[in-house]
Amino acid sequence: MAPRNFWKGYLRLSLVTCRVAMTPAISTRQKVRFHTINRATGNRVESRYVDEATGRPVREEDQRRGYPVADDRLMVIEDEELEAVALESTRTIDIDMFVPRDDIAWIWLDRPHYLTPDDKIAEEAFSVIRDAMAATGTVGISRLVLYRRERAVMLEPRDKGIVVWTLRYGDEVREAEDYFGGIDRAKPDAGALKLIGRLIDERTTDWDPAMVADPVQKRLKAIIAARKRRQKPAPRRRGEAEPAATPDNVVSIMDALRRSVEAEKKANKPR
Repeated sequence: MAPRNFWKGYLRLSLVTCRVAMTPAISTRQKVRFHTINRATGNRVESRYVDEATGRPVREEDQRRGYPVADDRLMVIEDEELEAVALESTRTIDIDMFVPRDDIAWIWLDRPHYLTPDDKIAEEAFSVIRDAMAATGTVGISRLVLYRRERAVMLEPRDKGIVVWTLRYGDEVREAEDYFGGIDRAKPDAGALKLIGRLIDERTTDWDPAMVADPVQKRLKAIIAARKRRQKPAPRRRGEAEPAATPDNVVSIMDALRRSVEAEKKANKPR
């Protein structure tokens, strides 16, 4: 069963408008989650906001945002002031502009969402906008309030739908050159490249989501299931989680690559 839509509104391009629904493309609902408890009583521990000076709980209606203007002083920002700078509409994706898809690097992409027409009447207008972007190799740029924040979003055509990516803010992205700039640009040895290529060929396979399965979650669920049965969990299999020890002896990269290639040949040799 498809997950429930968490956002409904309108997609608009100039005079073309249609009803749409949006759902996060990723989910963490299957992850094991824990509550913090009092070990002595077994009761849950409750989180509260307290005044740092008096130690007394602060009611929700008395909580405000504060911006530091000095080491010991905060400027109070009222909710009305925050609302005044927000978007006028939180339920309309108004496409402001289009840019070539290749112009937006991967690092700007934050969180993906599936956008779909919300009824049969909306499908025609939705399809026109989607297919026009696909035909021109462009994506739409808009702004939207999501997760209680105003975000820039990118609309990318994908199959029969549109993927809405929230985009990171400019001050969140660090320049790669600041970190990669000091790396030597000298080309590696041609022989080493050839051997690495052979290793890549040996290990190339089709993508499978099982490749990124979370082994920690699997073991946590096994522990919980065992506790429910009041049994001890099965011992970890030899070599399952322990990283391979780093050898003390230092060998040349070419020797290591040759040994790796030979090991791959032996492992893949039909029996």
